[in-house]
Amino acid sequence: MFTHPSMESYSVVVGEYSFSIILLSVIIASFASYTAISMNERMQENSFFHRNLWLILASVALGFGIWSMHFIGMGAYLLPISMTYKPELTFLSIIPAIASSFLVFTLVNRTRKTIGLSLISGVAMGIGISAMHYIGMASMESDTIYTYDRTIFTASVAIAISISFIAIYIFSSLQHLLKNKLLKTVTSLVMGLAISSMHYTGLMGTTYYIHRDKIDSLHEIHQMDMNYLNITVSIGLGLLLLLLLLSSFIDRYIDYRVNYFESLTRIPNRRSFEKMLNSPSYDGSLAMWYIPDIEKINVEQGYIFGDKVIQYLGRFFSQWSSSSMKLYQLQGKRFVFLLQGVDGIVEFERTMNKVAEQLKALTEIDGKLIKIEAVCAMSTTEEHRDPKRLYTEALTVLEHPSTRYDYQVIRFDNAIHSHSFEEEILESIEGAMHEGQLFMVYQPKVRASTNELSGFEALIRWKHPKYGMLSPVTFIPILEQSTRIGDVTNWIIEQVCKQIAEWGKTTFQVHPVSINIPGDYVTSPILLNVLTEMVKKYKLEPYNLELEITETSVVNSIEDAVKALDTFREKGFSVALDDFGTGVSSLSYLKRLPISTLKIDKSFIDDVPQSEKDSSILKAILAIGRTLNLDIVLEGVETEEQVQFLSQESESLIFQGYYFAKPMTSTELLNWLAQRKPV
Repeated sequence: MFTHPSMESYSVVVGEYSFSIILLSVIIASFASYTAISMNERMQENSFFHRNLWLILASVALGFGIWSMHFIGMGAYLLPISMTYKPELTFLSIIPAIASSFLVFTLVNRTRKTIGLSLISGVAMGIGISAMHYIGMASMESDTIYTYDRTIFTASVAIAISISFIAIYIFSSLQHLLKNKLLKTVTSLVMGLAISSMHYTGLMGTTYYIHRDKIDSLHEIHQMDMNYLNITVSIGLGLLLLLLLLSSFIDRYIDYRVNYFESLTRIPNRRSFEKMLNSPSYDGSLAMWYIPDIEKINVEQGYIFGDKVIQYLGRFFSQWSSSSMKLYQLQGKRFVFLLQGVDGIVEFERTMNKVAEQLKALTEIDGKLIKIEAVCAMSTTEEHRDPKRLYTEALTVLEHPSTRYDYQVIRFDNAIHSHSFEEEILESIEGAMHEGQLFMVYQPKVRASTNELSGFEALIRWKHPKYGMLSPVTFIPILEQSTRIGDVTNWIIEQVCKQIAEWGKTTFQVHPVSINIPGDYVTSPILLNVLTEMVKKYKLEPYNLELEITETSVVNSIEDAVKALDTFREKGFSVALDDFGTGVSSLSYLKRLPISTLKIDKSFIDDVPQSEKDSSILKAILAIGRTLNLDIVLEGVETEEQVQFLSQESESLIFQGYYFAKPMTSTELLNWLAQRKPV
């Protein structure tokens, strides 16, 4: 290995370097590193696949890149000899590359990042690259023998470890910023140089000898078998890395489909519906088709047949959708059309009557003739009502005693319909709190600078025995118009305190949980008493809770609100101003309110960074928050582009949105944390 043969019997064989192949090898190593980093990113996010799959894929991508770079790099050194490779050693050499890559990604994804871990990772990666290189060298078969210069051999391993350490330290320290494509590219290039520099340093210390009896077998420099190997490795690597990158896009697409579409019908679901309905620019009409017999069909005919009925209805209603009339499915038995604009309401109603006529006919599904009963409830914003009320009004129509499921198309009439539904909601809220119909979900908040958890927002949900899952935008406005909203808020506070106390008994690190405080209840002395009592009862600290208020909570009596918030802050509670920027008095009141956190409404995030105007407005709002030394939370962060843009704007931001996690029950949250926690 290090002993040179006798020069009386052997002659030195000298080759030439092909710089085009050297460049190709560096590009392949860097591209493999870029792919591996992309795979690693998916471990930090919600994914359809388990995080360990991404860990393995990242390791395979980088390991295969190291392996391919070596053999392509060998082809960059052109020798006047024929050369082949031992298959068993050739494929064995990939094992240390993949194993060291797996170890590195396991270590750098630990929550606690230290320079010691980076050093260990650098050593592991350097040794893995070196082992792969020298096993690969041992797989060569030719008429020559080769030896290594001991000093350069040592230097090549040291270089591999040193540059690997630098690359891994950059990767580990800036991992939360690697969604920035430029930074990710630079990091990939450094990692690619770490891989290739060791290889070419090792080649510099390698001397080839040929026995003098075989000198006549030397010929002009060629690549022969190397060409075949280079082409094979390059194509294989390209296909593998393309597949790995494609898997990331597929996973993102699956996440999108799971979150936004019904699996049976492939129709946009409730989340898509609420996103459209909550859009500040939405102005139009709603038609909700209700199919009451789905449960009956499931019981009598079986769930398989029931699913076929739902699929049939999905296809049927989809025929009527258009660019201006979007279709959504809310659970199995509610299909909703949203019409953009109020000018076409007459034609919209006429179309719904045509739908009703076709639904009346007997339908053959899976060889069975069935009659599908239905009713349609319509509502419109033409009378300047809040778009969020459309859904509530449609439900009101459906549940009114006068409504029959005989293919009627009924427009909401405030004088006829509103009283019964709102009364029913108010009458059933007490039972909902005690019978488990109301429950809490928690949406994580993530720091932009570290990708670590900052806290959670507690959100209420209602699984109504008659109406199914009711959105808060449906029942909260009704409660706010009555005195019952205070009772529900007190119930929420106790549920959250109880949950925090339960988390404290586990290994789960407790983070602050924010609670929405509605309207005038902010200034109620009952609120402070409940907060103080619950914190004491469950042995919590006030900083475990953050109170979220809206500017509408303080606009009626700014003086009383300031006093109440001062008291909350003195007691140790944090206070956040929610939905900032959606009202008319935010700037005038902001400087007076003793708040600790500013929450930017999602309407300012939705079109960022595509909209230059929205981006400029958002930058101005962020500047205001920074000037006032406030924590800034951005709601509704849903895309990678938004994360990249906002992270560049400020590292101190806190993100909340479906890009990171949806609202989850406590059990779902603990499972999510277990998957998110680095191995």
